[in-house]
Amino acid sequence: MGFTRAELESYRDAEIDDLIGPGCRLLFVGINPGLWTAATGAHFARPGNRFYPALLRAGIIEREINPSDGMSDEDKQHLIDRGVGITNLAVRATARADELTAEELAVGGVRVHQVVKETKPVVVAFAGITAYRTAFGDKKAKAGRQDQDFEGAGLWIVPNPSGLNAHETVDTLAAKYRAAALDAGILE
Repeated sequence: MGFTRAELESYRDAEIDDLIGPGCRLLFVGINPGLWTAATGAHFARPGNRFYPALLRAGIIEREINPSDGMSDEDKQHLIDRGVGITNLAVRATARADELTAEELAVGGVRVHQVVKETKPVVVAFAGITAYRTAFGDKKAKAGRQDQDFEGAGLWIVPNPSGLNAHETVDTLAAKYRAAALDAGILE
């Protein structure tokens, strides 16, 4: 499936549902849905996004997931069964994350606090350090495991898997996602 630019633009400002099941151990928090994600209703769906290949390489998921045409019920269930959940800081879809305002990210941070209170994951992993710093006013936050918890969950800041984050590879993303998954008890 492909989309024209006009078709993708028609999804601007759309929202998609979180993917969080009972027993979520590792909650990934993206920055916001891209237009392709909004069009398919599947997180990290843009072709070429390295999120699912990194999860597979890290051993977090046990089989390939390609959501570029949407996510199957089986793929959703596989993530849930593995203890993986996905949400976003900002809920509205944009072509690029830099279209979001600092206020939107801060409001999203409040929402994520509530999501974590309700779902009680073991670890929360924010995929994007700049968005995290902006959302929570923490200019000194560093990548990796944070000293403080987040609503009782271990707090990690991991790289965003977008192709715009070109200095990260599937292997480096996998290593960093794996560290958060180990902390969450998904992997040994």
